[in-house]
Amino acid sequence: MSNGSSLLAELIEALRCLPGVGGKSAQRMAFHLLERERERGLKLAAVLEQAIQRIGHCSQCRNFSEESLCSLCASSSRDRQVLCVVESPTDLAAIEQATGYRGQYFVLMGRLSPLDGLGPEELGLAQLTERLGVGEIEELIIATNPTVEGEATAHYLAQLARAGGVRPTRLAHGVPLGGELEYVDRGTLAHAFGSRQLLD
Repeated sequence: MSNGSSLLAELIEALRCLPGVGGKSAQRMAFHLLERERERGLKLAAVLEQAIQRIGHCSQCRNFSEESLCSLCASSSRDRQVLCVVESPTDLAAIEQATGYRGQYFVLMGRLSPLDGLGPEELGLAQLTERLGVGEIEELIIATNPTVEGEATAHYLAQLARAGGVRPTRLAHGVPLGGELEYVDRGTLAHAFGSRQLLD
């Protein structure tokens, strides 16, 4: 983009690092900040710098945290016998907001994907195995996404749980509540049909 300002070009390029932000979106954001939101832009820059410097990972669950132990792991009101494994902090937040789950978490920060260089070591599975071996956890809830990599990760996690004497469970996938079969995509319907359960 030829606009006479290399700093503006740098700002636009920097904004492109955000997910879903292409060249045009980055340009609109940059122009908006410079035209109308300079004060808020300065606040954004200051908070972003602090967050990058001060937010790390919880030593127990690997979620984002300013402290070495996050508030969820430090809470005495959480059930320490149930551990839910999720792929990302976004998934953890979704479960916290939508359910009454009161157990603990372990955040993989990804899923097994050899092509992307993500193996057991990158996902912290040695740390998870150690937690499972302590004997406190009775159930491992596997909440990975229903993708090819997510399913492979789920199978690997189930093996780790069984080896540690922990009962592995998997989130149910299938027809959404209130959905009608004719509108459900083929893959979801096939998965739901293949995972059908006995009614009591």
